[in-house]
Amino acid sequence: MLDVQNLEVAYGTIRAVHGVSFSVDKGEIVTLIGANGAGKSTILRTISGVVRPRAGNIVFQDKDITRLPAHRIVGLGISHVPEGRKIIANLTVRENLLMGGYVHKDRRIVEEGMEVVFSSFPRLKERLGQLGGTLSGGEQQMLAIGRGLVSRPSLMLFDEPSMGLAPILVEEIFQIIQRINKRGTTVLLVEQNAYMALQVANRAYVLETGTIAVQGSCDELRQNPRVRSAYLGEIQTA
Repeated sequence: MLDVQNLEVAYGTIRAVHGVSFSVDKGEIVTLIGANGAGKSTILRTISGVVRPRAGNIVFQDKDITRLPAHRIVGLGISHVPEGRKIIANLTVRENLLMGGYVHKDRRIVEEGMEVVFSSFPRLKERLGQLGGTLSGGEQQMLAIGRGLVSRPSLMLFDEPSMGLAPILVEEIFQIIQRINKRGTTVLLVEQNAYMALQVANRAYVLETGTIAVQGSCDELRQNPRVRSAYLGEIQTA
């Protein structure tokens, strides 16, 4: 479904991503894990058209989207749930959700998307007229995910969905991501909580300073001493 080849991204003279290549197959949950500054969020922002790459190619469902503007990429079926949620605080829950479906001229698609959101997040339906900025952190994350779902994407990009949430809410958010995937949406997940990411994903890529250092199935990475020591908090003994 998604094929990223030799991706290079820079902010001025600072190289953030160095020749990264990876793929995501239809129906998978694939996770990118790594420390702060490893380039994970930059990769998602580049896929969704917010950042322009210096080199490389991004192909989505056999279409080269490397240089397409962000709104065209959303229209093709990719939605991005950004780090920090980025909801619009002075708009209502309903208005925030409708922003997610603005690319569709057929209102039936948007209405169907709203029903998908309400089935996943009943609390949002109860708060349709409430301002987004007055929601709790967990509810704002649900709203950000719901906004991404309204466009009925075939691929969802999640950037640090557990950030700033209480542990019980972290588990709930990851369960929601799994349910979204089981309903047919492919997922590319960026997450610092490597333990949870490796529990829900099929495959993983470990990024270090803008390059892929380790890759494989999540079972393989959970057994990898380097990954266990650096990302799962396990102390290795000689």
